[in-house]
Amino acid sequence: MREIDIKNLDFNPFVKIGKEWMLITAGNEEKFNTMTASWGGVGVLWNKDVAFTFIRPCRYTYQFTEKEEMFSLCFFSESYRDALTLCGRKSGRDCDKIKEAGLTPTFIDGVPCFEEADLVIICRKMYAQEMNKDCAYSEEAAKHYGEDEPYHTFYVGEIIKAYTK
Repeated sequence: MREIDIKNLDFNPFVKIGKEWMLITAGNEEKFNTMTASWGGVGVLWNKDVAFTFIRPCRYTYQFTEKEEMFSLCFFSESYRDALTLCGRKSGRDCDKIKEAGLTPTFIDGVPCFEEADLVIICRKMYAQEMNKDCAYSEEAAKHYGEDEPYHTFYVGEIIKAYTK
């Protein structure tokens, strides 16, 4: 992979994240986990280029994201759709879903990501906030949660580096 300037990236977040999905991966070289996500975005906050994403507290990746300072967002070609589907449906608590998905872990500056990714974005956590149903202005939010189900945690990460094939 070669490092690129994120400002030169031809990237449509509505397609890349919402339709093609991404893997959020956090942890360290000893232990890490990944999960598929289709919620998130990119932009600017506090004069920094940022990516943001959402993770439910019940997801195994959540504990790694909470513990570590860094995380990666990995994007793949359509040929990896089945792998991303598997990583979204199975828990790393119960199986080696990365192996089952046929993905090869690698590390950039100690941050876990995948060799098969077409694009890797390395982020440093800047902000995290538990979403609160009392702050939801739309009934759309209620469709995603049960009565006592916790809302996602919202993570904003400064984009430190980006890599492409």
